[in-house]
Amino acid sequence: MHHDARQAGKSARRTTLVLRISMAATLAYIVVTLVAGMRAHSLALLSESGHNVSDFLALLLSFAAVYFQSRPADHSRTFGYQRAGVIAAFINAATLIAISVLIGVEAVHRLSLPVQVQPKIMMIVAGAGVAMNGAIAGLLWGVARDVNLRSAFLHMAGDTFSTAAVIAGGAGILVTGQNWIDPVLSLLIAAFIFWSSIGIVRETLNILLEGTPRGVSLPQIRSVMEAVEGVVNVHDLHVWCLGSYTRALACHVTIADIPPSESVCILASLNDVLRGQFDINHTTIQFEHIGCEALEGCVTPPEAMAGGHEHHHGHTH
Repeated sequence: MHHDARQAGKSARRTTLVLRISMAATLAYIVVTLVAGMRAHSLALLSESGHNVSDFLALLLSFAAVYFQSRPADHSRTFGYQRAGVIAAFINAATLIAISVLIGVEAVHRLSLPVQVQPKIMMIVAGAGVAMNGAIAGLLWGVARDVNLRSAFLHMAGDTFSTAAVIAGGAGILVTGQNWIDPVLSLLIAAFIFWSSIGIVRETLNILLEGTPRGVSLPQIRSVMEAVEGVVNVHDLHVWCLGSYTRALACHVTIADIPPSESVCILASLNDVLRGQFDINHTTIQFEHIGCEALEGCVTPPEAMAGGHEHHHGHTH
């Protein structure tokens, strides 16, 4: 346990260092792209500057989320701050969607009213951006273990590709003299940002709404649990994510009318299969020996009101 705590602390410190370096580099690049974009009259560069502002905020949010996630649970927040990272990822992705729409609108406007751009400045600044964003994306890839850091990685990886596209666009304008390439390139960048952000928004919303985790089948979990010796049926089954990777389960399990001390083996077997097959480590399993009137929602039968309905609780972390 102490070894795991040390490893977690070491990982958090490494992640924090990576995020600090990334924020400093991104802030410097924002200034460069803003000044260069205004001098070159390039919407693609200005959109890169705006996108990098969102990247800086994304990294800042991820940094704050890592800090909060490392804080222990308390009486007010019994599950700790595991969802801090999920909230940060949602805000990051939602911000990117809004920025992509704004870039798209301005690009359409520029298609009707072309602006003379300076492709050489575009290409020089974009080249520096590819090197910086690629390096940051590589660093984040090494620590991206949850949806929070994956959203930050997505920001930087998207920037790397979109900035590389700016280089190609600058070369195209330099060779052909066609300034419409700049807004068309911006539209493609905006479309890429929008599409890549939708997946993060959907995943984080599912976690925040306590939906069934992606790739998890409730019928399959129920079937595996009911195959455990001593289990009659499983109902009122719920599976959700506490954070971006910690799964939890709560359910009612009907067993024979036996003392709680004899049901320990059944509980242990259930937790073993849930942990081994579905990576579910936090469970609340309620044993009962009289069937419920409604299997989902478990309405207590009338005869149980007189004391005939016994619940044996099993709870593991």
